[in-house]
Amino acid sequence: MSADSPGGLEFPTEFTAHSLTGSIRIRTTETGLPVAVSVEPGELRRDPDALAGELLRLCRQSAARAGLARRKQLQEAGFTSEMLKLAGLPTEEQVARQELVQEQEYETEPESWLRSV
Repeated sequence: MSADSPGGLEFPTEFTAHSLTGSIRIRTTETGLPVAVSVEPGELRRDPDALAGELLRLCRQSAARAGLARRKQLQEAGFTSEMLKLAGLPTEEQVARQELVQEQEYETEPESWLRSV
């Protein structure tokens, strides 16, 4: 994006998200396509479906946060609420709600051989 973009500021091309423990980190495009993934060795012992689910959750989280950042940029550039609604960009409330639902849907706490007492 050039300096002539809405708001006069260059918009980032990559966004990041990480698991609660920080053991899984992902860099994505604005639309959530993964560019780089970092997984600590301990996470590789997890069930493959659970790990894949966590990676997808982080990609979606990154895309939602990027959409929110884009919304804020366009608001600052003078776009109306109706225009932003038509663009399908999420609101802060939608992103927060989505993150809560996804955290409850996926196990986001570290898996361990220790059990709670």
